[in-house]
Amino acid sequence: MVSETETTNPEADRPVILIVEDEALTIMDLGDVLEEGGYDTLQCASAERALSILQARPDICGLVTDVELSGRVNGFELATSVAQARPELPILIVSGRAAPDPERMPPGAEFISRPCAGADILARLKGLMLQC
Repeated sequence: MVSETETTNPEADRPVILIVEDEALTIMDLGDVLEEGGYDTLQCASAERALSILQARPDICGLVTDVELSGRVNGFELATSVAQARPELPILIVSGRAAPDPERMPPGAEFISRPCAGADILARLKGLMLQC
């Protein structure tokens, strides 16, 4: 049986994606694209904050991270930590400066180079989500 809140709030069951990016305009734009694409987003600027959010929110079902972040941990290190803690979680690493060094990429993670459109990131994320 469907409850009243489920019928009046169609976004209640949208998948939640964590975006980790330290450039304000980039994270806002990407958040808008992902939300228009059917996802809810949580956003932060550092890997340290991302790890605490991931521990507190088991409902997060995908991670999109830049390589260069605020704080001491970069996006490759974040992705590796997340892949060890939650190996089923789809991870997309995005960068306009770093290359996708195979030794730094955790198993199952994908890399997309900038410049790219938000729609490119959305399409790649949707592809990763299908593999889960």
